[in-house]
Formats: sequence, C-alpha cells, structure tokens
Amino acid sequence: MADEAPVHQVAVLALDRVIAFELAIPARIFESARGPGGAPLYRVATCTVDGGPVATSSDFSITVDHGPELLERADTVVVPAQRDGARGVAADALDPRAIAALARVRPGTRLVSICTGAFVLAAAGLLDGRPATTHWAYTAEFARLFPQVRLDPDVLYTDDGDILTSGGVAAGVDLCLHLVRRDHGSAVANAVARHCLVPPWREGGQKQYVQAPGPAPDTGTSGTANVRAWALDHLAETLSLRDLAARAGMSVRTFTRRFRTETGSSPGEWLTVQRTALARQLLEETDLSIDQVARRSGFGTAASLRLQLRGRLDVAPSAYRRTFRAEPAPSAAGGGAARTSPARAAPPSDRAHGA
Repeated sequence: MADEAPVHQVAVLALDRVIAFELAIPARIFESARGPGGAPLYRVATCTVDGGPVATSSDFSITVDHGPELLERADTVVVPAQRDGARGVAADALDPRAIAALARVRPGTRLVSICTGAFVLAAAGLLDGRPATTHWAYTAEFARLFPQVRLDPDVLYTDDGDILTSGGVAAGVDLCLHLVRRDHGSAVANAVARHCLVPPWREGGQKQYVQAPGPAPDTGTSGTANVRAWALDHLAETLSLRDLAARAGMSVRTFTRRFRTETGSSPGEWLTVQRTALARQLLEETDLSIDQVARRSGFGTAASLRLQLRGRLDVAPSAYRRTFRAEPAPSAAGGGAARTSPARAAPPSDRAHGA
C-alpha cells in the first residue's frame, strides 16, 4: 500500500499584541480538515520570535512551545493580526525580530496573513509588486507605508499563489477555508465549514463589508432569506427577478432594495455567485460533462459557464477540474502526464470583480 502523504505543517507566528481571535483561526479551521479515513490533513503549531510568551491585545498573555525555528520546516506560515486599536499599525510598531524570523522561511513556503498581518509581510519586502489586502480600516495607512504593494482595499482576500492575504476577522476564516478547498477540494472544505458552523464559501473578490443605509422599512415580510434559500435549491431553473419578488410577496422595486440591503449585491449578481460556486463544486466532485455542469448550475450552456469562470477566476472549466481533481493534463504525444498533487497545484486566482 502506498504511503500516505505527509501532513501539511502550518506555523502560526504570534507577535506581540496579537489579536486572540485571529490567532486561533488557523488551528480551528485547518485542524478540522480530515481525510477520507479521518486522518488529519494539517498540523498546526504556534511560535513566537524568541520562543517566549507574548501579550495579546486583550487582558492575557500566551505561552507557546516553539520559537522561530518552526518557520524553517513549515509548509505554510500564517501571520495573524496585531493590535486592535484606533491608531492602526504604525511603522515603528513592527517588531524587527519578526522580519528576521520570516527570513528563516524556506523558499517556496506558502505565506498567509490575516488582517493587519499584511503589514508584517509588507515590511519584510515579501509583498513588493504583489496583490494584497488588509482590514479596510487600515488600508490608507498601508498604502502610505507600502506604495510598492498592489493593494486592493475592498476584497475579502487575495490569492497570488504562494502569498495570500485577507481582511480582518471573518475574512481570515474565509481565506483558511479557501486554502483547504484549494488543497483538498470542496467536499473537505464544506465538511470543515459545517463542523465550524461558518459559511462554506465566500469569494475573495467580495467586498469586505456592506455599508447599509439603515434598517429596511417594515413591509410586512420577513425579508429575502426564505427566497434565497429556495433559490439555492433551484439554481438550474430560470429565476427571473419578477418571479423571485412575487415569491417574497414584494414588488420588484422593494425586493431589489431589501435584497441589496441584506446581501450587499443585486439579485442577479448574487445568483451568478451562487451558480459559480455550484459549478465549481460539480467540477471538483463529479464526473459530469462541462455541458451537464453548466445546465445543473443554471448557466445553461458550456459557453456561458466558460465565460463566467474566465471572468471570475481566469481559468477554463476543464483546467479548473484538472487543478482541483489532480487529473493528468492531456499529452500531445499521447502519453499520460504525471499527476499533480492537489496541495501543490497552482490555483486559479480569486480576483476582485465588479459588483
């Protein structure tokens, strides 16, 4: 019997004034990921720049079992947020020992930041010329300090292959789930999401926050949640705005306004995102043809599905399937190509897209 693949080692670098919630995200998400036999797919360990205790941004400190030497053998390194304060993250607050610790990371190791952890990666020069994001409240300061970084201030997270960054708090959960999905597919990621009671998938290009104009007026309805739940079970059907509004018992104008207030997007935009998510899942988990995937996900034709995936993920359906199912690429010579490990496959980029 072939040996099982080694467990992926995740190192979390806890810096002074680390935010406890963000510090715990990688362990909570990655350690919930299990293989078919229940074996863990990741091992998560926490380290500090000197192996000593660090203060959190709350009223307690933490001790860890590892120093910066852990970074030398990690497959993925995560830098969570520091300091949850109105002053942001000033340049002189970045511990030079953190920069030195990151210099110990092996070439090719995947680097991940959560929230203001992007400041540390940027200060180490690791984000120069690369796309990145951070918590929306600190993007102006980030842009001032690191103009050489291609900052996208709005998105939930960015994926540039070996370097990934996220906005704050829940966006860190989204990014870790994205990595599980990228490494092991939708079935494993969805199981993790169910176990942790979090949404299974939010696209990286979604906005970090929705600034609603205020409570929606009382229209005698319970909002659009029930219609959205119904629509998720009928994505293959033609779902017109008029039909959705009628199902909610609202006028089209009221339904559209309530829908945007509750979701941050229009009904049409929301449907496209949900259909894309379903198509991705079907491509990863089934042997359906591209035409069948297009019909079941509501895009109708393979050409329409191809257009959506190209526009949102910059990848064709067949290439997406090969990436996430570790299928051999076609060979011009007719011979079988070597399989690509799902954990190491280069993913399609989750790019920001227009709302």
